[in-house]
Amino acid sequence: MNRANPVHDETGENTLRGVAQLGIGNIGGIGGIGVSINFALIALVVTAMGIELVGLALLLRHAGAVALGLVVPIVMLTPTHWGLIHESIHGQLLPQRSANENAGRGLSILLALPFDAVRFGHLMHHRFTREPYDQPDIHASGKRYGLARLRYLGMLCGGFYLAEVLTPCVAFLPVKLVQRLLNEQFNADGEHGDQIRRRFVDFAGSERRRKQTRRDFAATLAMYGAACALYGRWWPVLLLIGYLRGAWISLADNMPHYGVELDRPGRARNFKLARAWQTVVMNHHLHCLHHLHPTLPWSALPRLAADAEDASVLSDGGGYLRALLRQFRGPDRAASHAGADAISG
Repeated sequence: MNRANPVHDETGENTLRGVAQLGIGNIGGIGGIGVSINFALIALVVTAMGIELVGLALLLRHAGAVALGLVVPIVMLTPTHWGLIHESIHGQLLPQRSANENAGRGLSILLALPFDAVRFGHLMHHRFTREPYDQPDIHASGKRYGLARLRYLGMLCGGFYLAEVLTPCVAFLPVKLVQRLLNEQFNADGEHGDQIRRRFVDFAGSERRRKQTRRDFAATLAMYGAACALYGRWWPVLLLIGYLRGAWISLADNMPHYGVELDRPGRARNFKLARAWQTVVMNHHLHCLHHLHPTLPWSALPRLAADAEDASVLSDGGGYLRALLRQFRGPDRAASHAGADAISG
């Protein structure tokens, strides 16, 4: 069995075939980018960031703790903010390629994320979903479970986001050192291990990407440094917002793949979510459908779900909130990389 995602390729040919299997004859009828709603969501997210970085700081100075209520709506827009970056990564945020990338990069800087590294990592995740390096919920046999559980819970509680935020630091290290460390330490066992390791090493060695990452990181540091100065003695509020954002991103990233079998189509799950929240999370609850059809924009996924012959598979992960909490059960003791290899044999 080919352990790479069988429905994701660069041409999109298999994706088109998958859509046809769902009974949709004209992909163009459902697959167009929703430019108007994307622009509206970008405006909403940028406004929220303006309030976070400037407005809230001024309100706290003049109104005190009463202004802390604004933290809730600001943090609640985190999935929308990430969702817009995610659409840009897949080329589905705006029709023009340069505008799509520039918007995604700008949104990433606002969220303190390195756009090039996040894009590379996310696309690798699609191509090699649930490979050994992409199994944080699997406890490899022979390793101490207690330590593995602590590491896993740390990742869930914001560690994943923190690692992404700090990734640009690597761009300031000598290229040969970074490549040597990746070759020695990167966990890329399995059928495609050598290919995965090579791609990460090549990415880390790209001088063009390194320069761009350093520029983006400098912009992020300058922006948040200025915001911290503006907050003054209220700076812990800015830190709290950053932590809450990071915790949500870390939880939401792991959730659709938690405990998913390697022989499952898309290697992800879909979840039930109230309609009022579906736009907020940009249909992240239909994550398996996204993995099966990664070239379609977020707005096309509900139509795919409505036309699916077997509707039961579209909510097999249960409720969205319950699934978020279920991850705290910890890594699976029984599974191991060796077992994963046996499935692919």
